[in-house]
Amino acid sequence: MEEVETKKPGGGPPPRKSFLVRRGQKFAALFFWVVLLGGYQIYAWRAGLNPIGAARELADFMATNPLGWLIFLAVYAARPLVLFPATLLTLAAGFVFGPVLGVMLTIVGANTSAMVAYYVGRFFGGEVIEDDGEGFIARYTKRLRENSFETVLVMRFIFLPFDLVNYTAGFLQIRPLPFLLATALGSLPATLSFVLFGASVGREALAGSPDLDLRILAAAAALFVTSLALSRYFKHRERKRDAKKGET
Repeated sequence: MEEVETKKPGGGPPPRKSFLVRRGQKFAALFFWVVLLGGYQIYAWRAGLNPIGAARELADFMATNPLGWLIFLAVYAARPLVLFPATLLTLAAGFVFGPVLGVMLTIVGANTSAMVAYYVGRFFGGEVIEDDGEGFIARYTKRLRENSFETVLVMRFIFLPFDLVNYTAGFLQIRPLPFLLATALGSLPATLSFVLFGASVGREALAGSPDLDLRILAAAAALFVTSLALSRYFKHRERKRDAKKGET
């Protein structure tokens, strides 16, 4: 027997789904995120923990746990969901794991957390801002999409807020590979300097009696100055580029 094609009465396209049905997953995910963020803030408030205190307790726990490195990676990856400062975890890596392992773990953790935030932003984003717009936001969005690697690299070098760049890049549908490569390269000087600074203090800081390693501290300071110099250079270049565009 031949199959009889069934059509809706009156023909035509199927009815368009409502806004709530089309965006249901995003609303559910946003609700979960708000609950997670709020739950962490309530826990920290009841426990009397500020970010520095939380980082210190985490460092103390990792230092006495054989799986401390795995805990560090898991916490760093989840960090952007509760907006915990990345700098504190980077310093903690130096305290607990030392300069070599601390740098390796932080590079993995920081780039993983960047991609977590990126894909969260990508999930909630979309073609929100059209490339052919005339406003500043539309022009900058177009630049981000067309020159993803260079633009993200510059934003890393000039110390724009880490999570803000991650979420924005995902929300605006920046290509993931250039974003990851620019993040890994652009974040490296600051990552090295902060891990080395933590390593120069060492685990003794957790007991309240830091013993500074002046050689590691000097290396951290040199890298930090290099980061600031790169930041200044790229900011100056951005201002010159914007000035030239304004003249045309």
